[in-house]
Amino acid sequence: MYQPTTITSKELVPGGPYPVYGANGVIGRYDRFNHEDPQLLITCRGATCGSVNISEPRSWITGNSMVVRPKTDEIDLRFLEYLFRGGVDLGPAITGAAQPQITRANLNPIVIGYPSSLREQRRIVAILDEAFEGIATAKANAEKNLQNARELFQSHAKSVFLQGAEHWPTRTLDQISTNLDSRRVPITKSDRKPGEFPYYGASGIVDYVADYIFEGDTLLISEDGANLLARSTPIAFSASGRYWVNNHAHILKFGHMATQRFTEFFLESIPLDEYITGAAQPKLTQKALNSIPIPIPGTVEEQQQVVKGLDALTEQSEALQGIFERKLGALDELKRSLLHQAFTGAL
Repeated sequence: MYQPTTITSKELVPGGPYPVYGANGVIGRYDRFNHEDPQLLITCRGATCGSVNISEPRSWITGNSMVVRPKTDEIDLRFLEYLFRGGVDLGPAITGAAQPQITRANLNPIVIGYPSSLREQRRIVAILDEAFEGIATAKANAEKNLQNARELFQSHAKSVFLQGAEHWPTRTLDQISTNLDSRRVPITKSDRKPGEFPYYGASGIVDYVADYIFEGDTLLISEDGANLLARSTPIAFSASGRYWVNNHAHILKFGHMATQRFTEFFLESIPLDEYITGAAQPKLTQKALNSIPIPIPGTVEEQQQVVKGLDALTEQSEALQGIFERKLGALDELKRSLLHQAFTGAL
């Protein structure tokens, strides 16, 4: 075992012929390689410390991964990969809380057990390869179904608003709500006193604090951050009870909960790119937010009917998502179980 030579990101060659391996797999390409054959790699520092993969032939391996090579031809490299994935506890070799790392000195004393027969090792590898291939296919299907469940709701919500836009009056947010941004107060993390009240930021609750500045029902809308464009988490979310809001979320008060929920559903169903400024730090200003046209039924009763239908669909969509998320968790557990069986003689 030894630490390979590290190169800087500036030395990477876009489109280069050889992959460069860092802490989490391939990080770029290079015009040279420092390893002719595939190598077993263990991430030796960082949050993924202890993770394992195998490099491609002719690759450059940086110092963020530790190369582990059998000293004998009696150990199959793929078997060793699976062994380190599930048959060896690397925990005792990892040191450091803020910056976890594995050193050669800590890794060397770890004792491993393995079948002496290469044939038996390769039999286990073949079984695990076939099983993991099936699990990967099942996971891909479950992830696709999970995405389909999310898109089904989004598609239906968009169609509801598109159809409604043909006969509902159009309003802007300043016409149907009161903006309370002037009452927001940011608190740095070091100054927050822990407590029971939610502390909201651009992406929802970020902490719990000892006091509150808002009480009652409001709609919070992200003011800045990459998620305004990425939309990996909601940018509009309802808050109720007692809570604190910092200056990264707009806060709107509505005359009726139906109007608030309708607006929440609508903003989650449309792209906001044309209202957002700033490339390095995307921002939705109060002026831009107020300019978003919202087709909305003229009566609270009509708004309630739309919200009721979307709430029912949300419940069904979340139930479907829960099924597929549990399936993904079960598949991960199956992988762990197979590895455990492989290295306890039960496979």
